Order: sequence, then structure tokens, then C-alpha cells
Amino acid sequence: MFELDGKTVLLTGASKGIGAAMAEALGRAGANVVAHYGSDRAGAEAATAAIPPDRVRLVEADLSDMQAVDRLWRDAVAWRGRIDVLVNNAAVMRQGQALEDESGDDTWDGVWDEALTVNVLAPVRLMRHAVRHYLKSGGGVLITVSSWAAQRGSSFSSLLAYASSKGAVLTATRTIARNYARQNILAYAIAPGVVRTRMSEEMAASAGGEAAVSAGLAMGEWVPPSDLGALAVFLASGACRHLSGATLDVNGATYMR
Repeated sequence: MFELDGKTVLLTGASKGIGAAMAEALGRAGANVVAHYGSDRAGAEAATAAIPPDRVRLVEADLSDMQAVDRLWRDAVAWRGRIDVLVNNAAVMRQGQALEDESGDDTWDGVWDEALTVNVLAPVRLMRHAVRHYLKSGGGVLITVSSWAAQRGSSFSSLLAYASSKGAVLTATRTIARNYARQNILAYAIAPGVVRTRMSEEMAASAGGEAAVSAGLAMGEWVPPSDLGALAVFLASGACRHLSGATLDVNGATYMR
């Protein structure tokens, strides 16, 4: 088990799914966890319930509002005086119109605007804050939760905005890794496949059901969120510095590059 005693982690989207599993794992490893949530405070409380009260802080922020994103960063830093690890996990995955759909553009524009704002502008803004902070404090870790859709494309053309946004944050993470490696800023990307989350279950319902989705997976099973939690702890520890810049595929051997 990698220990994170004394490290302070800002984790976005901590109230459910992958984020909740990461919050639990980071807390169990000894980290001080700033757990961000959008509207589901009860979910964030449940995800961090096992962390001692003095090692967890819940912060609400609307990631579609850049001023709220800035406040989130300021509040996170103010709690312990520094951030050692930023985990950009929060994202939206809305189905838009298929490319061949000739109906009006309002839905198309709305889905793209939301995906680019929440999935790209907000996390990159937090990365910018983190890089500036790390340059002053001697280094730190950035972890971005991307998606295998960023590299293989989505199976649904209606998820074009989501896949594109995940590709953008992946590229941003790699660019930071290349430019700031000598300043001890380590940046990693995680690219999950089909993870057992509410969003994936909803998508499966529109794709023939869970059994149909599982049949196309090499292991025949979905990735448990706890796998992503364990990986976040490992990356947050900085135990393998020269892994910086890498994209870690977590999809049970279904998609290999």
C-alpha cells in the first residue's frame, strides 16, 4: 500500500462513481482530501465518511462557472496551505444528436458548450492554477481522468462532444508533463474503459443492455471503480516519477495500444 500521509489532494467529482472510489482510497492511504462536489453533498459525505474529519474538507463548486472554479482552488489551498496532488475527475457525459440528425442545432450546441466548459475549460483552469502553485512549492502531481474514447473514439456518434473533450484534457496533461518535468511537476492520465458507474449503466441501457456491453469486453466484466481508486493512490504517491506523461489504460485488455 502506498502511503500519502501529509499530502493534500484536491479531487473533483468526489460524490459518485470513480470519484467516490478515489476519495475513499486516497483517504485510506492517509491523504488530506479536498472533496469537490457539484450538487450532491450527500454523495460526497458518503464517499468520505471513513476519512477522519480533520483530514477531509468538502467544497461545492459549479464547474461551468470559471469564477467558481477559481474559488474552489483558493479554498482548497487555504485549507492546508498547499496542494500536493490535483485529480481532475469530474466530467459530464451527455448524449447529443447523431451526426446524421438533421433536426435543429440547439441540442447539438448545448451539449458541446457543456462538454467543452465542464470537461475541458474547468480542468485546464485547475491545471493552470496547480502548475503555478507547484512552481513555487517545488513540484507536485496532476492526474487527469480521460477515457478510452479519447483514443479509440466512441461507439456512439451522439457522444462526439464527450470523446472530443476527453481527448483535449488528455493532450493538455501530456503538454504539461513535457514542459514542466524538470520542475518536478508530474502529470499522468488515466483512460478507463467501461467502469461500473451510473453513467455507464445509463449508456448500456441504450446499447442493448449490460449483457450486450459485457459480451464485447475481453474479461466479460466492467472495471470496478476501486481499481481506479488504487491507481490514483499509486500515481499520487509519485513512486514512479518517470511514468510522468503516460496514459494508463484501465479496460481489462479490451483495448490495447
